[in-house]
Amino acid sequence: MKYFKGSIFHTPTHGELVYIEDALIVVNETGEIQAVYQPTDAEYQATLAEAQESDNFLCLGKGQYFLPGFVDLHVHAPQWPQAGVALDEPLNHWLDECTFPLEAKYGDVTFAETVYQDLVDHLLARGTTTVLYFATAHLEASLALAKICGEKGQRGLVGKVVMDHPEMTPSYYRDDSAASALADTETFIREVQKMAEHVPQGVYPVITPRFVPSCTDESLAGLGELARQYDVHVQSHCSEGQWAHDHVIERFGKRDTEVLRDFGLLTDKSVMAHCNFIDEHDGDIFIETGTAVAHCPISNAYFANGALPVKRLKAQGVEMGLGTDISGGFSPSLWDNIKQAVISSRMLEDGVDVTLPQPIRGVASSRISVVEAFSLATQGGGEALSLPIGVLAPGYIFDAQVLDMNAQANQITGYGVFNEPEAQLQKLLYLATPENIKQVWVQGQLVHHQS
Repeated sequence: MKYFKGSIFHTPTHGELVYIEDALIVVNETGEIQAVYQPTDAEYQATLAEAQESDNFLCLGKGQYFLPGFVDLHVHAPQWPQAGVALDEPLNHWLDECTFPLEAKYGDVTFAETVYQDLVDHLLARGTTTVLYFATAHLEASLALAKICGEKGQRGLVGKVVMDHPEMTPSYYRDDSAASALADTETFIREVQKMAEHVPQGVYPVITPRFVPSCTDESLAGLGELARQYDVHVQSHCSEGQWAHDHVIERFGKRDTEVLRDFGLLTDKSVMAHCNFIDEHDGDIFIETGTAVAHCPISNAYFANGALPVKRLKAQGVEMGLGTDISGGFSPSLWDNIKQAVISSRMLEDGVDVTLPQPIRGVASSRISVVEAFSLATQGGGEALSLPIGVLAPGYIFDAQVLDMNAQANQITGYGVFNEPEAQLQKLLYLATPENIKQVWVQGQLVHHQS
């Protein structure tokens, strides 16, 4: 057993903050939380005595807290070298002049390994313990990403991208055919499942049509059949921006959600990125199929042509978590996206065009709290992936960050004024930097540490 003593912030239910002071967490040999005791519990003192006799006991100090590890639902791993580049350009320039030429370089597995090792290190250092990754259309480089996640201790859900439509993808970077794309995807699934047998925290294959416009009907149908046959996770982009949303309607006479559902790509293991243009009917389809939304607030500000109505979709019952969308989003940090989720929701509610009358300028009742955004980054991500992560409670996996408000490089204080627990969390969520993240644990194993 391993024992962890310290105060906890988490949201077992969306948007409902739970704070446990001086909690005692018991974690078994497989990394699952066996018990969480409060000081008033009858078992607390006896278990604390056991912990103090153990070689596996971590006791936090004053101003330090346990938070769940963050779950990033949308990362384009090959785009890491591009982070921060061309974000002031139109989407077509960003894709055609930067993104696709960069992703084409991942035919070189050595290059891929160099980038992916650095990316996983950066994400772990920012408290991101689980990531849903897009790789590239290259089989070997995609397998390398899964292997690196396993070796570094991060829980990785990795997809070999499918993009075979000859009219919608560049000639130098696409699958040769639907048949080859499907064959490579099936090989990828089997190889990652074999790899997972030796990865305690889990590594998972993900079926990954880039988005509907980049795929032929044959590949979409075949990927849906593979999803049914292997019962694995599925990811794609859905109704991200105006062009993509309209293109799908023109091509199929149906909305993006309807097309993806009809091809068998919406399941209880599916996560669709962005979804800015989905309506209540689309939300019903997501609820019916168990599909979740990956909300990428920083990226959306650049390329989505709109703000996601988080409050409305959550009230409807749609599952949702957060994504960084590297490199449409410049930051590898979900801490930054938590802040932006709140900012974007307030802009949606208040509106941005001051030439319009205030009553019609925005969308009423759209703002979310920082606690709700924190919930999306933790509990929401676990729910979206149908995995027992994102909450520090019995039956969940011990994925955690140790936050230190007294870090020498970035001290966070309320000067004796804002000392109540929720204010402490709010200050952490807005002001913490990687210097405040002292440790990161995945599946009960220490994967990042700084003194």
